[in-house]
Amino acid sequence: MSDTRVSLVIPGRNCARTIRACLDAAIAIQRADRSPLGEIIFVDDGSTDETPRILAEYPVTVLHGHGGGPGAARNIGWRASSGRFAWFIDSDCVAEPEALARLLVRIERSGTGERTGDDGRPDSSQVVGGVGGSYGNQCPSSLLACLIHEEIIARHRRMPREVNFLGGFNVLYRRDVLERVGGFDESRFNGPGSPGAEDAELSYRVHAAGFRLLFEPESRVGHYHPTRLRRYLRAQRHHGYWRVALHMAHIGTAAGDAYSGVVDHAQPVLALLIIACTPFAIGPTGQWALLALGLILLGLQIPMTLSLLRRTRRVRYLAFVPLGVVRAFWRGIGMLQGLIGHAFHNAPDRSANKAG
Repeated sequence: MSDTRVSLVIPGRNCARTIRACLDAAIAIQRADRSPLGEIIFVDDGSTDETPRILAEYPVTVLHGHGGGPGAARNIGWRASSGRFAWFIDSDCVAEPEALARLLVRIERSGTGERTGDDGRPDSSQVVGGVGGSYGNQCPSSLLACLIHEEIIARHRRMPREVNFLGGFNVLYRRDVLERVGGFDESRFNGPGSPGAEDAELSYRVHAAGFRLLFEPESRVGHYHPTRLRRYLRAQRHHGYWRVALHMAHIGTAAGDAYSGVVDHAQPVLALLIIACTPFAIGPTGQWALLALGLILLGLQIPMTLSLLRRTRRVRYLAFVPLGVVRAFWRGIGMLQGLIGHAFHNAPDRSANKAG
């Protein structure tokens, strides 16, 4: 039997390919003996594929969004939930059996959240507002998926246990904390079908409100990483677009956070500089300058590539070098589009699904 300590909220749009595996794993957790998972809420954000028909086969609560993107869908879900904690995973993720338990034990042992301040609100001092987890790889036969996955794991292995950033793919928040900060921002950091920055932005606000955020790498959800380069690069362009608004709203994060650093954030800028300098590479001076910028961008891929090689001991991970270079250009294009688009309140092409 389960209790109602935790409500699982899954936002999704056109996820017929992955939603069965996602829900099968979630229901198995819910039906486990003494499970804390009391309800599973799926928020359909305007699917036009077979997703609604598949959902009808499962004993889950289905709510309907209005195409407002993952942030808006998550808000619909947690506000309709009954649990003290809201667990968010994505529709292309498959939770491991202990994924929830490993998050819950960290948040329950690290502060009850029951103390109140003079204003009657929960006292954030030493209270853990959220705990996030890591990834598994649902596409081990794809080189691209493995490159994406191993880079994420390398970053996760470097993250401290106490952080200032949590992703939305596997994260547990206190409901009272979500109420205090207002939940996910629905207007500036996400859009339908677009991998945005609404999850990072929420974690920044929770952290800024004084709540602690923890990272638990042993809590994992398998992720269907992209297997097609075109789809992945389109998603990276979208990441660049939404990150412009994110770092404009949270200036201090532009230099990095617990997940990424200044070197990562500088690469798209460097790629844009290369594009900008190309028309001037007529004479020797311009050519040497362009070559130097290119070599710097290439060199910035080396530390992560060496990390992947040491971890996997497989030569094929040398492919991360060209992937990182190409990705920097697509993120840079997204950033440029973001600088222009946000000035005119436009959004990028929404056709890409979420990708790592």
